Amino acid sequence: MVRRRAVVSLLGCLLIASGCSAPPVADAATRDIQRTLDRRAGALLDRDESGYLSAVDPAADALLAAERRTYQNLVDVPVRSWEYRLRDVERSGTRATARAELRYRLEGYDTAPVTSPRALELTERDGRWYVTADRPGDRGVQQLWQQGSVDVVHGRRSLILGVGQDNARLREIAAAADEAVPAVDEAWPGEWSGRVVVMVPASVTSMAGLLGASAGSYRGIAAVTTGETGPKGSSPADRVIVNPDAYGVLGDFGRRIVLTHETTHVATRAATSEATPMWLSEGFSDWVAYRGSGRTDGQAAPELERSLNRGTLPAALPEDAHFAFDAEADELARAYEGGRLACDLIAERWGETELTDFYRAVGEREHREGAVENAMNDVLSVTPDEFGALWRDYVRERLR
Repeated sequence: MVRRRAVVSLLGCLLIASGCSAPPVADAATRDIQRTLDRRAGALLDRDESGYLSAVDPAADALLAAERRTYQNLVDVPVRSWEYRLRDVERSGTRATARAELRYRLEGYDTAPVTSPRALELTERDGRWYVTADRPGDRGVQQLWQQGSVDVVHGRRSLILGVGQDNARLREIAAAADEAVPAVDEAWPGEWSGRVVVMVPASVTSMAGLLGASAGSYRGIAAVTTGETGPKGSSPADRVIVNPDAYGVLGDFGRRIVLTHETTHVATRAATSEATPMWLSEGFSDWVAYRGSGRTDGQAAPELERSLNRGTLPAALPEDAHFAFDAEADELARAYEGGRLACDLIAERWGETELTDFYRAVGEREHREGAVENAMNDVLSVTPDEFGALWRDYVRERLR
């Protein structure tokens, strides 16, 4: 007991001698700003419009009007949780700039939050902080409810959120998504939520706003899936975003293919990593979508068939760059077709179980280098060069 006290006393002397002091108390403004944002989030969850708007500077008329619209647009959206996490605050007198992360979940669908960086400006009045500006932060994007009133359709295993869409269109998408989920379940024997959230903005321009990209990049793309890479094996909250222009010109079969493809991305997200090449992730999703469709190889791979007829069959599996949305339409189609036929080859030659095992084995690696090579060796007992040769022969045989 005496010895312990001596050690503590010596440590205290050393701290004093070295000029050390207790850590500074956190800036009170940061705590007060967090309280303002907490009250705002709580009011949204409580469906308290006046409480939600009370966080906005009373003098900021334009922001008040915009936030009132945002609140009203969110009324029917089944929000389960909503919070702001401050990253840093820069204060200058009665004004402050804050970087925060909005985190929200949808009831019955999200096991992990969707995150969105926000840049906030605030002012202090009578000892209380108010929001004067709220914009997307670095690499942040628009949210659907910032684009207009959100219509909500609940499917059996899907949630459809639309802006500027006819309710019949949203119900049709819900029906197609409800069919896609069991099709994916059958092909992907792994744990996933078994439910899908689909967002349908008003136009391709609005879709681009949700993705933080130019409309031209997505003009011919019927749908994309967004998600965040989390810890290995985790299931983040994915969103399927439909381009209403491109999706609208598809027939029933094409719409089913699109939604099954995108739902496969939702199911396989936890098993997909930076190590997974695009030919595998996109090819597998197409393989699931076309599985049991009854389409001939020529119908399912017309661009590769044309290349074969011209004597210009690709010499190797498509690279990631070939899947860029701004690539030429025929090049993009060949990339998807080539990836799907590679998955067809594995399923036919080795088996569907080995195909999903191979997908998981690649995704277990954190980096691309060596991932495909090791998985091919461990699961398929071939080298990449051997597989490439088998793939070329398989494409010729299937499309001859």
